[in-house]
Amino acid sequence: MLPAENGGSDATQDALNSAPLTGTFCREFLLTNQNPDGGWGYHPTSPSGVEATAWALLGLMSGGRVWLPSQPCDRACDWLLHAQLGDGAWPAFPGQPQGCWTTSLASWALQAHGGSVQAVERGLHWVLNAWPAEGTLWWRLRQAVGRSAVVRQDSSLRGWSWTPGTASWVEPTAYALLLLRNLPAEMLTSQMKKRRRLAERMLYNRMCPSGGWNSGNPLVYGVAGVPRVGPTSWALLALIDHAERAENRISLDWLEQTFGEIRGAASLALAHRCLTAYGRQAPPLAPMLGSLYARNRFFENTLAVAWAALALSVNENRSSETSSGALTS
Repeated sequence: MLPAENGGSDATQDALNSAPLTGTFCREFLLTNQNPDGGWGYHPTSPSGVEATAWALLGLMSGGRVWLPSQPCDRACDWLLHAQLGDGAWPAFPGQPQGCWTTSLASWALQAHGGSVQAVERGLHWVLNAWPAEGTLWWRLRQAVGRSAVVRQDSSLRGWSWTPGTASWVEPTAYALLLLRNLPAEMLTSQMKKRRRLAERMLYNRMCPSGGWNSGNPLVYGVAGVPRVGPTSWALLALIDHAERAENRISLDWLEQTFGEIRGAASLALAHRCLTAYGRQAPPLAPMLGSLYARNRFFENTLAVAWAALALSVNENRSSETSSGALTS
């Protein structure tokens, strides 16, 4: 077991400076920094949140059944189950009264772990009935009085929002699509398939003119939006079933060209996982992450650690069965 980041150790730092990171190292770090209540915060010792807990659980499961530590994962599942609201949704943090985009992540993590069928079904029901503001009378009126001259997009195409009743955005839409993509075929109803197709069309509509995605505005006041690594990676992973489309290829080209300029561990892990999922070549990830950690100690960020574990585990588990299916394969 590794020492917690806030305690640190010279031996751990020396090891990181002299060797590439591994998925096992990342998973052991997650185990060390699991909160007593079973969840994870965004940083070691910070209060447990749904997003961080869901990603940490998926990161732990990336090691496969042989590695999988049952007790910590079971505690994480229990924490998520207790955080679920009466309507089936999950809030960002326990105690908040309204569900949000984290419902897709919590449902995905519980489904990947197995069991908790009723909780997952309730989460799915909420996700499928959580519609963004586009399409409402008020939204159409706003479009009619000139907003369309500011932001060019087809508002009949709806995905998912960060908070119900607000606009669709790229990342929460991608998370919901990844949840649906990782469900067993027998769980996919005609309603789910219809909603998935609509959201996929929304993502393509929000793509930046030169390829890639930003938060969701491809063209503002006639100026082309600038793509970003995170939203582009999530959108491409969510749309991997359409790998042959020109939009995917153009966006992958942008991500491939941008890869060498990435300086953040989380973005680097996401981009690497995305490129390899599409069969694109990318430099070995472990030495790059090790070098980044030596400079900025990114292990203070739970999401960066979890995404690194997921990305690093692709090659480590290529010949063995993995249980999570996280970030798609």
